[in-house]
Amino acid sequence: MTGFPDLSKPFTQARLGPLTLRNRVIKAATFEGMTGDNIVHPELIEFHRRMAAGGVGMTTMAYIGVSADGRGTPNELVPDAENESSLRLLADAVHEQGAALSGQIGHAGAVAASAGLRGLSPSRFFNPLALRKTKAMQAEDFPRILNAFSETAKRLVGSGFDAIEIHLGHGYLLSEFLSPAINKREDEWGGNLENRARFPRQVVAAVREAVGAEVAVLAKLNMTDGVPGGLWVDESVEVAQMLEKDGHLDAIELTGGSSLQNPMYLFRGEAPIAEMAQAFPRVVRLGFRLVAKRFLREYPFEETYFLSYARQFRQALSMPLVLLGGITGYETIMRAMAEGFEFAAMGRALLREPNLVNEMAEGRTRSSLCVQCNKCMATIYQGTHCVLDSPAIS
Repeated sequence: MTGFPDLSKPFTQARLGPLTLRNRVIKAATFEGMTGDNIVHPELIEFHRRMAAGGVGMTTMAYIGVSADGRGTPNELVPDAENESSLRLLADAVHEQGAALSGQIGHAGAVAASAGLRGLSPSRFFNPLALRKTKAMQAEDFPRILNAFSETAKRLVGSGFDAIEIHLGHGYLLSEFLSPAINKREDEWGGNLENRARFPRQVVAAVREAVGAEVAVLAKLNMTDGVPGGLWVDESVEVAQMLEKDGHLDAIELTGGSSLQNPMYLFRGEAPIAEMAQAFPRVVRLGFRLVAKRFLREYPFEETYFLSYARQFRQALSMPLVLLGGITGYETIMRAMAEGFEFAAMGRALLREPNLVNEMAEGRTRSSLCVQCNKCMATIYQGTHCVLDSPAIS
């Protein structure tokens, strides 16, 4: 290790690659559900304007599909020429409030069943929600998807985005390549860890080449998939070391769980089974009802619940890391800084209280009012919001 920067003042300026952020708090990607019909609706602009006005150093738009077959829900955005101007309005609104804007890009892979699609994966894989097998990626899919990542990143940067976050976690396509439970290929894309990491690494390199050195590039990486036989910490640390050696990333955000196989491993707290059943599209509702209790397993919530895993990455890496999971307020942000993490990412806490960072910077020490009921998970089809505090966005 080369030693940590001074992290004793998380609410002062910090460097993220080429960017200077006003503080070390990042609004984590929480899919907003405000891009129906592939349109950037005014509600999305207002959502991120509020996050920026609330004091975060950077807010993250999620989940942005790189291709039509990469959507994880029917209302995800796949950026095209028609919405460049509205994306520019979004970037301007965030910048006017003093924050930076990141765009989380990914291909949903097998999770595309939630959007009524067949779903792609490294190998054929039975999707328990769609009750059918995915399609295995063919030779022609690799350059097509690689180019889709590059073009999407360039379009966002051309629309004023300051950073790109590449999704390598949560059971989406690039995460599936890393998973020994899903990736059963016997060619150069499967088998040992170096082969399984090959395509994700190529995507990261292609995105960096596409956007250049003036834009921050992050990756959201699973530390563990939270499923039997999936990616585990020991191999994930090796992947992170590969990414650090490649030199294309400015930071890694550490996460875990699978949106397809075990989503509550990421969220912790109450499992909103009834709300999720009603929220799913009809095409997957039957499958969900059959596997609901197994799909939404409950894990007790505790603050900084990923910290014990994340410490192993901090010990193995010199590059900046973002701690995610159970960051609820001032004490947990300070804990992240004390452990050597350069940034802290907040999600649900800011859905409940968008002005929380401003209040902490002014001296507030009590934690967020979020009670981890997770009912916000089920609001993604009508506009993501905290059901206990914020009105639904239509």
